This record gives sequence, C-alpha cells and structure tokens, in this order.
Amino acid sequence: MEVKVFDNVTEIVRDDMASTITKGSKLSVAAACFSMYAYKELKKQFESVEECRFIFTSPTFVKEKAEKQKREFYIPRLSRENSLYGTEFEIKLRNEMTQKAIAKECADWIRRKVQFKSNTTGENMGGFVTVSGKEERVAYMPINGFTTVDIGCERGNNSYNMVNRFDAPFSESYIQLFETLWNDKDKLQDVTDVVIENITTAYNENSPEFIYFMTRYHVFSEFLDDISEDELPNEATGFKQSKIWNMLYDFQKDAVLAIINKLERYNGCILADSVGLGKTFTALAVVKYYENRNKSVLVLCPKKLAENWNTYKDNYVNNPIAADRLNYDVLFHTDLSRAHGFSNGLDLDRLNWGNYDLVVIDESHNFRNGAGTHANTQENRYVKLMDKIIRAGVKTKVLMLSATPVNNRFVDLKNQLAIAYEGDSEKINKKLDTNKTIDEIFKQAQKAFNAWSKLEPEDRTTDALLRTLDFDFFELLDSVTIARSRKHIEKYYNTAEIGKFPERNKPISLRPKLTDLDSAINYNQIYEQLMLLSLCIYTPSNYIFPSKMQKYLDLPEDQRDKILKNEGIPCDSVDNQFKSWVRNARTANADLRIAIKADATTPYSVIKNVMNSLQDLRENRYNLITSLKAESEN
Repeated sequence: MEVKVFDNVTEIVRDDMASTITKGSKLSVAAACFSMYAYKELKKQFESVEECRFIFTSPTFVKEKAEKQKREFYIPRLSRENSLYGTEFEIKLRNEMTQKAIAKECADWIRRKVQFKSNTTGENMGGFVTVSGKEERVAYMPINGFTTVDIGCERGNNSYNMVNRFDAPFSESYIQLFETLWNDKDKLQDVTDVVIENITTAYNENSPEFIYFMTRYHVFSEFLDDISEDELPNEATGFKQSKIWNMLYDFQKDAVLAIINKLERYNGCILADSVGLGKTFTALAVVKYYENRNKSVLVLCPKKLAENWNTYKDNYVNNPIAADRLNYDVLFHTDLSRAHGFSNGLDLDRLNWGNYDLVVIDESHNFRNGAGTHANTQENRYVKLMDKIIRAGVKTKVLMLSATPVNNRFVDLKNQLAIAYEGDSEKINKKLDTNKTIDEIFKQAQKAFNAWSKLEPEDRTTDALLRTLDFDFFELLDSVTIARSRKHIEKYYNTAEIGKFPERNKPISLRPKLTDLDSAINYNQIYEQLMLLSLCIYTPSNYIFPSKMQKYLDLPEDQRDKILKNEGIPCDSVDNQFKSWVRNARTANADLRIAIKADATTPYSVIKNVMNSLQDLRENRYNLITSLKAESEN
C-alpha cells in the first residue's frame, strides 16, 4: 500500500486527481458541500467519468427534521447550500463574473452524469473522495467540502490543509464504505433535482424584483448575522401603540428603533440630529419604551429647559402626550453638585441616584470636559454623574442629546461616550467591531484633525479631513451615535408630511449711519472713547467727606451699607449734594478717580442727572461699571 500526503501548497490534490481520473472512471464524493468552481477546475476530467455520486455528509437541500434551535457543529446548512455558487473563500472567483457560464455547464454535467444524496440523520459522516478506474482505485481523505480550497486551488483561511492519498488495497475500505452508505435508504435521501433547481437559478433570467431582493440580502446578510433578538426593540411592550410614537415622523421612528438597539448593545447613544429635527420627541418615545418595561427614568437637563420636560410628563391640558402618562423624574445639571434641599419637587437628601435604569441627558455637551478639568475642583459635575448615577446601583443606560457634541476637540465626544461605559474603555472595546481601541481611535482622529487645521484655507476642506480619518473612527460613530442633517432627511425620507424645511438665507451686513448730522459723534469715535475708560472696583468709601470719614467708619458694617443704599446722595436740581461730594473729594485728593455703577434696574433719568453733574464740574473722565456677568452653566 502506498500513501502520499499533499500539503496543498507545493503539491495539491487537484493536480493528482487530474492525472488519476481517466475515461470511464467512477467518482464517489462524500463531503459537506459542493462548489461549481471545484467542478470548473476539473471540468475536462469530469466529462470523461462514467458516473459521479455525491453524498452531502450533513443535511443539505432536505426538509429539516430537527428543531430550528438545534445548532450544528460544523458548517451551517445555509452556507452549505449557498456553496453551490462559491464559498466565502472563493469570492475572487465570484468577482470574475463568470458564474452564469460555469453554472450552465455544471448543471448540464449534473443532469447527465451526477446523482446527489443527502444525510438526513443527525449522525456525523467524515468526508472523502474515491476514484475507481480500470487501472487505479484511489481514495483521498479527509475532504471536508468539495471546493477549490479543499482541492488546493485556493488557500482559504487554513493554517494547513493536509490530504492523504491511499492506493489499493487500503482504498478498497473507503470504496466499500461509500457503497454501504449510498445504498442505505434510512440515512440518505436523493436531492439531485433540488441541486439542479438551485444551480439553475444562477444562470436563469430572473425578474428585477428577485435580483433586487437577492442583492439586498447579500449586502446586509453580515449585518443580519450580528443582530441579536435581545438587542431589538420588543414590540410586545406596546410602545408602538403609544401617543408619542404615532406623533413621530418616519425619520424619528427610525431613530427611536436605532437608539434602543444601541442602548441595549453598547449601553449608550448620542442623538446629535440638527436643531429642529425633534430630538426631544424622539427621546420621549425611547423613554416610553423603557417605562413600558417598568424601568426607572431620569432626565438631566439645564434648568432653563425644565418647563419643557415637565410639561410632557404632567397632567396638563397643553400636554399633547398626556395619554401616555410618562412618569420620569426631571433634575438639573447643577443638582449633581447639591447634597441638600429640594429640586423640581424631589428631596435631594433622600434621592436614590443609583436606582435609574435610563438617564436622558439633554444638552450633554455640558459634560464634554470630563473629569479633572476644572481648576481647584476635585469633583466636578462629570465625576459626580459617574459616581452618583452611572457606577452606583443598577446598570444604567445613557441617552445623550446634543446638536453640538463636539466643540473643537474629539475628546469632547470621547468624554461623553465614556459616561455610557462608566469610564472603563474595556467595556466597549470588546463590543466594537474595530481593530483599534476607543482610546487609539480618538487619539488618531485628533492627530488627523490637528494636521488638517494647519492646512491652508483653500486646502482645509471637509473632504480633506474625511480622507485622513481612520475607518475605525467612522465605525465607532456608526455604532454609538445618530447624527442627521436636514439635507439627509430630505434625501432619504419622504418629506410630504413634514413639509419643506425653511431655507436659511445668508446674513445681511448693514452699516447704518448713527445720524445725518455732520458734527455729531460717530461709531468710531464712540469706540475710541470707550477704550479710554479704565474700569475699577466700585468703592463708595472713596467718595466720603474726609471730615465725615471717621464717623462713618465707627458705624457697624451693616449700618454703613444701609446708609449708602437707602439714603444715597441727592443729585436733583434743587439740592444737588452729589456735586459737593465730588468737588470736596477732588479738593482732598487731586488723583481721585470717579466711577459710575449702574444696573438694569437703574432709571435712565438718574444716570443722566449724574452725568450732567459731572459735566458741570468739568469731570469728563470717569469709570463706568455695569453688573457682573452671570456665571454660565457648564
């Protein structure tokens, strides 16, 4: 007995079979699948065989007896059946666009010389090939599938693919085994007609509708394989029967379904639709879905938006979705820094921050700075959001709403996304279909942006930036964000119900004259005068008579303030004591500087009297102080 081993690299099975198969040979194949491209490689030899018998070693092209839930250990049935037109490792061959011609020739050969049978049991069968000729009786094993990969024409994804060739008498054992299996009606079922019918579809003239749906299937099949039923919205909750759902436009409904999928899969999502596309209503539909699942929901928003969110959950006549009876809590960004008191009807002393299943953060860009970014602050709002809500208590999902999630750094987006994965990048890295970690993705993106920002204005285009960004960056954005513009909606959705979006006109720059009088002051002169002003701290004590200073200082502090606040210094035309104060103060201190402080509540007449009095005294230089700018929320 002679045994020969093929590594399918230096020596391949196809070449040996080509020399072994002669006119009148009988070919017997037991394999998991059959590819017409393997037929193409041995077409000349196959035409000379007397007959070919093929056994599918796993149930293929037969009605499944097993339950759908049962998993097969090796090649899935669908993949086995689709291998007729080429396996995933024969994509290069499929791209040559010769399928129609090959399928037609293969189908003709099958009709004349081939019979197919399939294993109908759950029993495992090993794959092998036998060639019975007048001079040689040879067996090849193992042969998992009869494809170009298995016979050595393509590499596939195998680290190695060793195949043994056995001559007689050892090959007789395989020939006899095949005969036994072939004649066992309890284990095998004839599927020749089904195979012919399926391979015929590859060269038949099909309707445009069929081609369209087949194209869509092959384009999205990989996506469909990744979908888990647990991540899809459960319609049994009845959220599609809610008032809010039926008020949404199609593009908003698509956003709701996508958000739920992302929340279930990645634990977080940023809705960054343009202004005016209804992010609030979209978020309310998501809230309704989770409330129907008996989840506790918190809305974190700036204080100025409280009335908006409160309206949609309260039993008011102006609440268009009052029938949905939403029951989420509304708190403010600033409440994260508070430990006591009441906020929007909730006692912060007793509030269980860690018991929320879903947190909706409106204007989430307020949390773009992340942790440790505020001077002299150990715990900012971002840190407290993480510690109080996200990391504490139950597992919390995060929906962030912002039309501007990125200011001028990609780290703004990263910090917001970090809220969803609790600041632990490993929790999202294993869920993303990317080659790089999320930290590496943002680092590369920021580097590309910095290089792009230094280009000349004519070269600093959007297309130039997109070309420099890594594919993983776009994969990340697609996974955890939803961002659509009005142009996107108009292009991909029927806007008949919405109507046409208003067109944004270019701003018109107007430079009107201050007055028609030639001798009057103009804008440039006003600007020059304002630049001469030197603002200083308001110190009323600088304007007290020296003779009265000691008496004033002897008073308690609260009384001193009360005298200036309540009594003041008369500046009317009858008793203008203000002039006396200024005149005497100037006499006592030639370097005296005058300051006028006013706010929005000060009547204009008072200011006018003060300025007129200063002009009478020829005091033309003074400081003007307005109220302090309110600290903006962050």
